[in-house]
Amino acid sequence: MAEVLDQNEVDALLAAVDADESAAEASNEAKVFSTRRRPGDEDLEIRSYDFKRPERVSKDQMRALENLHEAFSRNFGAALSGFLRTIMEVKVANIEQMTFSEFTHSLPNPTCFNLLSCDPLEGNICFEISPLIIYPVIDRLLGGSNAELFIPQRPLTAIENRLVSQILARAMTALHEAWANIIEADFKLEETESNPALVQIVPPNEVVVVVGFELKMGSRAGTMSLCIPYAVIEPVVDKLSSQSWSSYKKLTRDDQLRERMAGSLDSAQVDVSAVMANTTMTLHDLVNLQVGDLILTDKPATSPLALTVEGKRKFIGQLGQHRGNRAYKVTRSIQPKDRV
Repeated sequence: MAEVLDQNEVDALLAAVDADESAAEASNEAKVFSTRRRPGDEDLEIRSYDFKRPERVSKDQMRALENLHEAFSRNFGAALSGFLRTIMEVKVANIEQMTFSEFTHSLPNPTCFNLLSCDPLEGNICFEISPLIIYPVIDRLLGGSNAELFIPQRPLTAIENRLVSQILARAMTALHEAWANIIEADFKLEETESNPALVQIVPPNEVVVVVGFELKMGSRAGTMSLCIPYAVIEPVVDKLSSQSWSSYKKLTRDDQLRERMAGSLDSAQVDVSAVMANTTMTLHDLVNLQVGDLILTDKPATSPLALTVEGKRKFIGQLGQHRGNRAYKVTRSIQPKDRV
């Protein structure tokens, strides 16, 4: 006769089954989340992820932004060197993603903090220049030597802001040229502030791309930061991929650059002259030349003449007369074998 289990034994068996299932689940969770190395864990890949700082811009897009602002740093450095009449080195130091609050907290107070609009993109970008380099630049503009310059811990005065605006104008021109490969953005200065904590263009936890620059002028050095909120570049972020970036640069180089150079050359003036003949004479004969004297050459009067453009021979033709004026008729382009 089969043994009948009472209620206590049935409860004990169910409890044992639940305990085995819980142990198996705990073992699986430990295999996924445990940091200890166990046999069979070699194939697991563990990555750290900070939910406060999500990476919304890919590595290819960050690399494209870095290349873009390397071109900006070269153009800006050349513009500053000509404006200050001294060598100014500007180069990209780093580029990273962070939150807007982390960016503002990393800046000194006071500093030269500027908000730029970039139409047709919506929103503003931040352009900050460290006092360690902005005051030596101002001193240079005012005729100083920067030998024993003291860096004051105060906001910029109205006169200093006026001088800085000329520097920002050259920076915005360089930004426009660098960003022209992606979008024709019109950068304008919207606001200037000395305390970065007072500026809130995006929420504190919004992701921004911060491009850090190093500036050197003689023995003086400082930093410069360009903060670009993700919301600003989101409409054109697809153009920042490596494939689109290379094709965009190639398209610009082949078409837009050629058209721009051709348009500039259309209005250029060149000197055109026709060489009738060459000869030599003594200095005595040259000094004693009189009106009516003849200068003889070995070239026949009916031989063709070479037309030179900016001193280089380009065409062969004949000298004649048109409507009472001396004229030159182009016969053909000059060839390397011609000895005209």
